[in-house]
Amino acid sequence: MANKVAQDAFNHLIGDLRATHGDNLASVVLYGSAAAGDYVESTSDYNLLIVLHRITPEDLRLAQAPMREWRRLGHPLPVYFTVDEVRNAGDVFPIEFHMMEKARLVLYGIDPLDGLRISDEHLRHQTEYELRSKLIQLRRLYIPASVSVGKLQDLMRSSLTSFAALCAPVLILSGVEPPAQKRACLQATVRHFGLEAGPFERIFELREDSAGDMSDIEANQLFASYLTQIERLIKAVDRIEVKTGM
Repeated sequence: MANKVAQDAFNHLIGDLRATHGDNLASVVLYGSAAAGDYVESTSDYNLLIVLHRITPEDLRLAQAPMREWRRLGHPLPVYFTVDEVRNAGDVFPIEFHMMEKARLVLYGIDPLDGLRISDEHLRHQTEYELRSKLIQLRRLYIPASVSVGKLQDLMRSSLTSFAALCAPVLILSGVEPPAQKRACLQATVRHFGLEAGPFERIFELREDSAGDMSDIEANQLFASYLTQIERLIKAVDRIEVKTGM
């Protein structure tokens, strides 16, 4: 899950949260890449869900002290939910909760996702929405990134993580159990839909700093192939039919 330094940071944060929120603190849950086992040092974040029995402005103000130290260590602010909100928000955040269901570690308290039911209809809608939104954003960001190989590589590195994260709900909608790690999940999606693996694998190599030098032509050709495979994936998702009322 995490090294000793990170574990010490979790323990320190949980101690601060218990002192701050007392009996109002229901759960602290680690989710995302660190929980799934594909955490990349200096690239991935430690994503935390903090669940309280109630949330008022005063509860959030009290969180300033523990959050100040957590952010000083370079971690993003956690997501705050109430216990009731977690139970009732599965139709609004189906992707996020599905991801938490597949890869989470309860660091403190109850498991807030135990017994949670998520509609495939809502999951299908949000998955296609997220894929199309990220495709539109990728096209926009290519305009300034295309001026240099370095900027274009950075764009492909950063965007691949977002697209790979959406492969889990795509596989779930297709009736396939998704692997926990993003790279394995993307590979399973490529196989299931008959996509070309080459562009994705090349960009994963870029993320691992083992790709070597690329020319301007090579970088732009890679981006074009990458974009084509994402477009093919979106068309495949658009054809997935799910049963309503689940």
